[in-house]
Amino acid sequence: MIKVEHLFKSFGQKQAVNDVSFEVEKGEVLGFIGPNGSGKSTTMRILTGFIPPSSGRVSICGHDMLEDPIPGKRRIGYLPESAPSYGEMTVLSFLKFIAALRGLAGEDQRRAVRRAVELCSLESVIGQSIDTLSKGFRHRTCFAQALIHDPDVLVLDEPTDGLDPNQKHEMRTLIRRMGETKAIIFSTHILEEVDEACSRTIIIDRGRIVATGTPEELRARSERAGAVALVLGGVSASDVVSRLAGLPSVLKTEILQDDSARAALRVFPQKGALPGAAQGALAGAIVELAVRENWKIESFRTEEGRLDEVFRAITMSDTAQAMAVGGATEAESAPAAQVVEERQ
Repeated sequence: MIKVEHLFKSFGQKQAVNDVSFEVEKGEVLGFIGPNGSGKSTTMRILTGFIPPSSGRVSICGHDMLEDPIPGKRRIGYLPESAPSYGEMTVLSFLKFIAALRGLAGEDQRRAVRRAVELCSLESVIGQSIDTLSKGFRHRTCFAQALIHDPDVLVLDEPTDGLDPNQKHEMRTLIRRMGETKAIIFSTHILEEVDEACSRTIIIDRGRIVATGTPEELRARSERAGAVALVLGGVSASDVVSRLAGLPSVLKTEILQDDSARAALRVFPQKGALPGAAQGALAGAIVELAVRENWKIESFRTEEGRLDEVFRAITMSDTAQAMAVGGATEAESAPAAQVVEERQ
């Protein structure tokens, strides 16, 4: 449905998009994430034919967007960042106008407008002029125009921008549901949206794709993926750490709390094994050791890993990392937990 091959885009000396290639199939929701200025919006503008690439090829439903753009554009619904609209129009007149631009008339137009209004929950503001709407309703109106012709492909740039938490949840649910029958690509800087709406994710940084995979695959790259967080009652943390160090499945241990009442620790698995296997081996070994040592386990959980940790590790440049460390105050740079054992 969407095919991008070796896409480049330069603005003067600035290389905004640098050899980007990917595909999106029907029934897939692709999350496109990256820092500000990473090339997300530029790539989406090229996808929709809004601007041409410096080189490379984009096809939408088999139509080349340079050589044969009109049939491809007919198959796209596009919600750009800071979506434009006509403030003096009412929601209803704006959607009728967009439907007419899409070639819909008569009953087909009325049916398309009703469907878009219902999908985006605009019934309560349908008679209001757009310039009187809240930012959230204005954004939902612009999203409705992207859906008006029931396109096969949706290209959404920050689709939840300006929405309150309830509206964001509704929007993510709608995107996930529509993704069952369409090909959808949407950009976001909100990592929780990746988990809630995406079947696959691309991370782009400085114009290049630096990671791709399902949300689960990306989380598995986190240092915390498969780590065990546990709280033990009536035992010294240092004693626990010394015993854990003898387990071959343990990479390192962090002491989170250590007092006379309890010890809280995070135990990291050795890397190299499959994530599931590493998690099972570590959790099982810790439980067996606790039984042998007669430790009282107050809480025990295996962590999935954190997308924000993976995102920062992948996208922070060496310079940015140096600035983040060098510019931190003493309080900010103090370790939150003591790492007491690590084996390479």
